[in-house]
Amino acid sequence: MYQPELEKTSLFASISAVEVGKHLYWTIGDYKIHGQVFIVSWLVIAVLIILAFTGTRNLSRMPEKIQNFMEFVLEFLQDIAKNQIGEHEYRPWVPYIATIFLFILGSNWAGALIPWKLIRLPEGELAAPTNDINTTVALSLLTSLSYFYAGLSKNGIGYFLRYIEPTPVLLPINILEDFTKPLSLSFRLFGNILADELVVSVFTLLVPILIPLPVMILGLFASSIQALIFCTLSAAYIGEAIEGHGDH
Repeated sequence: MYQPELEKTSLFASISAVEVGKHLYWTIGDYKIHGQVFIVSWLVIAVLIILAFTGTRNLSRMPEKIQNFMEFVLEFLQDIAKNQIGEHEYRPWVPYIATIFLFILGSNWAGALIPWKLIRLPEGELAAPTNDINTTVALSLLTSLSYFYAGLSKNGIGYFLRYIEPTPVLLPINILEDFTKPLSLSFRLFGNILADELVVSVFTLLVPILIPLPVMILGLFASSIQALIFCTLSAAYIGEAIEGHGDH
């Protein structure tokens, strides 16, 4: 007589389980890549491209609906870049800051809104790309390359004088700072997204109907904040690099 309850419990347990460290691998030559990360990433990128194409297909001087929303998002991201990089230097960096924000936001929301666990894979499971440390490290390294490029483009070799400011004694600490920036960016994003999915999974297992809903809504909010933090810090690092030694 308890068989249906056992089956229901087993179903919720399988849905709420999080397979940390298990991946669907694709073999390309001598390399293995995480297939599920690419699948969800491509879906997020496709959605962003479709939204961008739809919102800019028929531009008008009096924007309505999706064009109005797209312009609001663009102005919001431009303000972030302007505030962190500077009014005279921010424009070339708006595409990068906007792309980082939209991709991370789309990835986070894809993990929070879509029940990927219902799609069975031979191994591993579909989830937010930012739930994988490889994705967050790659995004962080892009930011590192960006602020090195920004600093060298603006200040040339003089950019490296920042490592001995205000005194050469701080050279090791200033070098170490450039290693800790991508580490903090990547682990902050990865840890928060993974923790959110684990919390939702536990609540789904314990109280499968009502409790997960407010937790999921909170997760959407937290996911948005994480995307905002990542792109704001990226812009701040680029602005710091552009300021560099030449303006002191």
